[in-house]
Amino acid sequence: MRQERRAGRMPVQWRVSLAGMAAVGVTFGFARYGYGLFLPEFRRAFDLPLALVGLIASAGYLGYIAALLLVGALVTRLGPRPLVVAGGLSAAAGMALVAWADGPLTLTAGLVLAGTSPGWVWAPYSDAVDRTLPPDQRERAMGAIATGTAFAVALAGPLTLAAQGGHWRQVWLAFAAAALLATLANARVLPGGGRARPATDRADATAGRPSPRPGLGWLARRPALPLYTTAFSYGLVGAVYWAFAAEAVSDHAGTSSAATAPLFWTLIGLAGTLGVLTGPAIDRFGLRRVHRGLFAGLAAAAALLTATHFSGASLPAALLSALLYGPCFMAGSGLLAVWSYRVFPDRPTPGFTATVLALGLGTITGPALLGQVADHLGLQTAFAATAVAAALTSLTPPRRPGAPPRVAPAAPASDSGVRRTRPGRKYPPGYFCYGEERYPGG
Repeated sequence: MRQERRAGRMPVQWRVSLAGMAAVGVTFGFARYGYGLFLPEFRRAFDLPLALVGLIASAGYLGYIAALLLVGALVTRLGPRPLVVAGGLSAAAGMALVAWADGPLTLTAGLVLAGTSPGWVWAPYSDAVDRTLPPDQRERAMGAIATGTAFAVALAGPLTLAAQGGHWRQVWLAFAAAALLATLANARVLPGGGRARPATDRADATAGRPSPRPGLGWLARRPALPLYTTAFSYGLVGAVYWAFAAEAVSDHAGTSSAATAPLFWTLIGLAGTLGVLTGPAIDRFGLRRVHRGLFAGLAAAAALLTATHFSGASLPAALLSALLYGPCFMAGSGLLAVWSYRVFPDRPTPGFTATVLALGLGTITGPALLGQVADHLGLQTAFAATAVAAALTSLTPPRRPGAPPRVAPAAPASDSGVRRTRPGRKYPPGYFCYGEERYPGG
């Protein structure tokens, strides 16, 4: 009651969704993707060689993965609030350091610190949604939260134009202030404290038996394999597009390169706001159809960039590519969040952390591998390979469409100490049902 009074009349679903969109927006849209958007200004201000540009990007991705690993270990003990707050503070501090940088070393430190922030923020929201919202609202909330990136990119694009001429420092100070405000909002909305132990653990403790520790075997349950494959491909396709699309468009479009990239990103962000419909789309069409549609769209967006070297088709192809990539990419993160929650209903944040780790490995692999292809065979060939990767991913959808996994209800133990979840069938304690298969859930 006190919580509702303090928050006013806004429903808890809106509070959690808006706070999540803000956190994801400032950490992904500003702190992470802001580096690529403002790279021309950074290179002019600090005379950065291309080798250092690549090292900074790699260091940011490695910091992102390190944060993900820490989140997986800490969320069950601390709860989502301190981890999201840590991510917001790292984004704010890192972007403020960038704004005040007086040389390449300070700039690099700020960018790396800011680049770790998405790793702290995104995965814990799976746990936050699970703890604060009823089951019928969770998937829509996760789909909406993931689109915070789209709104931030749509805002950052025009600001990139305003930052030309040495005004980028003021823009990054504004980014830092936005991150601080988003952090304060999340500190008020999100729950703190670790989860209570499962009933089976409490029963073991009461009986004087140590709680079972299943290790990491639960991460390898069969429905998770296509999830990891999709996450890796999504990271690879997305990183290649973010890294090279603006260059491909600027090289062949009929506008000045200084204005092309910001306008291109703005269009991606505006189109990406349609990603808020991810949850309703999954409700209506199911994960399987949405998965295929999104990766078909990503494949088409990458393929269209191969047409930018044809003078008559360059601008229409680029515009159509941005219009396809924006909603498909933004919705893709929501798809992964919902899919991961269905595969790991018993461990939402550690399961989503593993999913995002696979995504992170894709983001590291994509630019390094296809960057070499671009150097030797051209950007068109690199984007053609990216389109093929996205198209192949559409062939690995979720194993079963429709309802989330059914958690087997607890039943009285038999004389042998094994619970019966269905007549005539016995399963060890801590197992749950995913379709017709059984996986350890304890």
